[in-house]
Amino acid sequence: MRLWATLSPPQRGHVAMLAFSALVAGSFSLGAMAAPHVSPAALTVARFALAGALVGLAAFLTVGVPRKTWAAPWRYVVLGGLLACYFVLMFWGLQTAEAVPTAAVFTLTPLMAAGFAWLLLGQITTVRMGLALAIGAVGALWVIFRGDLAALARFEVGRGEVVYFFGCIAHALYAPMVRKLNRGEPALVFTFGMMLAGFVILCLWGWRDVLVTDWAALPAIVWICLVYVSVAASAMTFVLLQFATLRLPSAKVMAYTYLVPSWVILWEIALGRAAPPINVLGGVILTALALFLLLKDETA
Repeated sequence: MRLWATLSPPQRGHVAMLAFSALVAGSFSLGAMAAPHVSPAALTVARFALAGALVGLAAFLTVGVPRKTWAAPWRYVVLGGLLACYFVLMFWGLQTAEAVPTAAVFTLTPLMAAGFAWLLLGQITTVRMGLALAIGAVGALWVIFRGDLAALARFEVGRGEVVYFFGCIAHALYAPMVRKLNRGEPALVFTFGMMLAGFVILCLWGWRDVLVTDWAALPAIVWICLVYVSVAASAMTFVLLQFATLRLPSAKVMAYTYLVPSWVILWEIALGRAAPPINVLGGVILTALALFLLLKDETA
């Protein structure tokens, strides 16, 4: 706590996003193991329900949820809809895609986030940040195509990666929208409002999947995945993302997604799954270089 107190607001944002990237990575590996056994809509409804309850409880017990929080509730509907879209498409994509290439698709979000931040917030991307985003995109494509230039030339992209890419568009739009729509609400309170709205949207859309799912017959990996993605990769990461987006430019916030493929490789090894081919490491190195370039202080 003493060290935390010495950090500047931007430095605290960087620490939050470092934790964010490590926690998010686990959802790719566990999600790939659970996705074949449950409907993406049903799993995401349960995820928002559990994570929303945890965040709401934390908000009520700490900062409280004043009445003014619910001013302009459409803000939460917009943000909740974006995140609901992202998570449904993520699990849908993981039904046919592997964890590491899917995580590589996720690293395309900083480039898209920079474009949305310019359109919505007027945030300007410097030459070095633009170079870093381009390097990161090349690294992501390297991993997605597994270093196979022939596959790149034929543009052989799996169906799961394409589905997840559209989810990443929603995620990239989410980061600048948080900054645009937040009216001073604490991160916990704002996250709770967003998750409550997302849960309602998901129930309206996926209620049939929830009802037909035989929850008692689901294998253990689905429940392990659900608890992890609800607590670590939803409740905790939503708060971390809200916290960081109020202290860092959107492009720098999303830059931490470049660490996700590296974390996923470690998760895959730790879970006893096959490590990716050695030729994808070049792409991982490029994404790490992009992160280094994006983290340099522009105002120094």
